[in-house]
Amino acid sequence: MIKVNSVDSCLHSLTISDITGLIALSDSIGWDYDEPEIHTILSIGTVFGHKDASGTLLSCAAIIPYDDKLASIGMVIVHPSTQGKGYGSQLMKACMASVSNDTTIMLIATPEGEPLYKRLGFQTTSRIRKFIAERFAPETPPRLEEHDEFVIIPMELGDFSSVVELDNAALGSRRSLFLDTRRKQTTTCLVAKNCSGKIVGYGFAVEGPVNLIAGPIVAESAIMAEHILYKLTQNHTGRVRIDVPDEQTAFHTYLEQNGFTQVSHPPVMVANADSLPHRAGTYWAIGAQIYG
Repeated sequence: MIKVNSVDSCLHSLTISDITGLIALSDSIGWDYDEPEIHTILSIGTVFGHKDASGTLLSCAAIIPYDDKLASIGMVIVHPSTQGKGYGSQLMKACMASVSNDTTIMLIATPEGEPLYKRLGFQTTSRIRKFIAERFAPETPPRLEEHDEFVIIPMELGDFSSVVELDNAALGSRRSLFLDTRRKQTTTCLVAKNCSGKIVGYGFAVEGPVNLIAGPIVAESAIMAEHILYKLTQNHTGRVRIDVPDEQTAFHTYLEQNGFTQVSHPPVMVANADSLPHRAGTYWAIGAQIYG
């Protein structure tokens, strides 16, 4: 852990006592981080932030290290009243210094942050498509009658180790702490099992203050991902958000045909890109942009 006070006298490592300030900071730029989400972030990662002399939080950024040499940066926020003071650069350098030099670091960039990330050595490697549906309610499960070689059922605690391995293959990095913490936050947590009872897919859904967030979703095929999404959302009557890797074009088409609208297309940027882990092509939706 770096000594953050050596970076700037008002740059701190934040704690649970800062949650109210983090929510207010998120609100200041129109983001919707809530208390459960920030609890999750603080429990699995490190959050840095600048405070003024009165203790008011002016900025923040989080880094979440996974089980091996991969980490994700997110929740990079500078209050509109204090932008242009170099806080973003200090936050990013603190995050990057908190992990080893050979760690691959990924983030999903906003247009405002992209120039800074480029200056710090991040390269665009892919993109994410953010989709929103005011209500996702297809009349029947997707092509259910044609695909009975798997079943979608609630996840049990004994399934967890298999889900970690499946996620590891999909993402290219083991995220056991993240998955365990996120599982406890979920509204719905499902697995897909084949005819032999092997877990071949999984999906989480988390109720946020504005949207039900569907993801992560890992599956062997687009059709399986469609089934998982249907089951994750079938009892939900409000807005649904899902963030999908750019390469999953068949899934994009399904979403657009069933009430989803693409609202942004941000870049995935990576530092130490030469050591970017291999992904198996089975990652259909990310958990949230902060988690990569």
